[in-house]
Amino acid sequence: MNSDPTPNGPTLSRSGYDITRLDRATIDELASRLTDEERRILLSQGTEPPFCGTLLDNTFEGTYACRLCGLPLFSSTGRFHSGTGWPSFYQPSDPQHVEELTDRSHGMVRTEIRCARCGGHLGHVFPDGPRPTGLRYCLNSASLEFYKDGDALSNLVPAGREPR
Repeated sequence: MNSDPTPNGPTLSRSGYDITRLDRATIDELASRLTDEERRILLSQGTEPPFCGTLLDNTFEGTYACRLCGLPLFSSTGRFHSGTGWPSFYQPSDPQHVEELTDRSHGMVRTEIRCARCGGHLGHVFPDGPRPTGLRYCLNSASLEFYKDGDALSNLVPAGREPR
């Protein structure tokens, strides 16, 4: 399995998805179908107000994918109720699908999480979650698209860039 970008092919995650970083033109094309609020959150590191996200009280089993590019990010099996006002998970479905960056905004140091393929802002991760990881991935509903178990994930990436 290819885990490094090469001129001969895409970078594939352990779970088999193409996580080669999308170019600006592709990101702009994908972003054209988003609402203003989704663009503000995904592309400008915004945050939705607590207790307002459409996925906060979702109890269905399934997959949470990046709203911008469709990469699967979290599974309902890793979800828990944190009481913080945002959907929370203790681990991503594939750690290679989420990248972490230091965020020094708002007078504090936090760990921002982004989609590894498109760079879309998802939320933040904190070290106060439940077992087994002790982590709390705190996400914006506007950054996610939910697919119930049994539903096919949408392929949002243009032809030639689809997950393998």
